[in-house]
Amino acid sequence: MTVVCVLADPPRPGLVFPDLVANAPLSPAAAAELYTAALRDVCGAAEASGGDLLVNYRPDDAIPDAHVPDGADAEREVREALEPTLDEPDEARFEVQVGETFAGRAGNTVTHLLDQEGVASAAVTEPAAVFCARQEVDEAAMKLRRAPVVLGPGTRGRVYFAGFTEPIDFTDAYTPPALRTLTDRAGDAGHDVDYLGTLPLLETPADLAEILLGVGTRRTAGRPVPTHVADWLDDSALTVVADGAGGLALAGE
Repeated sequence: MTVVCVLADPPRPGLVFPDLVANAPLSPAAAAELYTAALRDVCGAAEASGGDLLVNYRPDDAIPDAHVPDGADAEREVREALEPTLDEPDEARFEVQVGETFAGRAGNTVTHLLDQEGVASAAVTEPAAVFCARQEVDEAAMKLRRAPVVLGPGTRGRVYFAGFTEPIDFTDAYTPPALRTLTDRAGDAGHDVDYLGTLPLLETPADLAEILLGVGTRRTAGRPVPTHVADWLDDSALTVVADGAGGLALAGE
């Protein structure tokens, strides 16, 4: 059974999805609502899978002071965001992230689970992986029976899921392009690598445009969509337009 670790921030306006706030037609409050929706979809997929969900949240003392208002409580805020979604919220496992970088936090969690808790396999994902559904999590668990490292490639060389039965050197392991860096680190440790299908991540305005288009086309084709993110998109006034350079852009809010 794979322990699926979702690395999460408390969904505070101004803290989460900063690129969308700076470069897309989204207010900080809207970005926080979208982050909450994404957090619910990814954690819901992990809970529904054959694995065990571990929500690894960033504590207030590891968050810039500008994003720690009076009365802030990171664990409580993450728990409250997930309470309407999880089947058994009181039974869910929440733990503090340890580390100064994403790679450090991911590495500390995976290494602790494998070496100290003796789990068979551990994986890392994040709310940005909105299309990472139960199918991908279960497929990764199957692949981890044959390969010590399984990666879910994102667009532009990113990674939306990384699973391990053996640790690697995680120092700067998510250096872009993370897909190459993680693959190289696995090879350095003598591990075979397998891959999931490529999925988009939600970090930039171009990503959000791609996800908005993907939700619409999946619905038309009768395919599953990330429910909470899809509902948020329905309530927004965002539309996808061609950017004039062969790509996609957002319009409205």
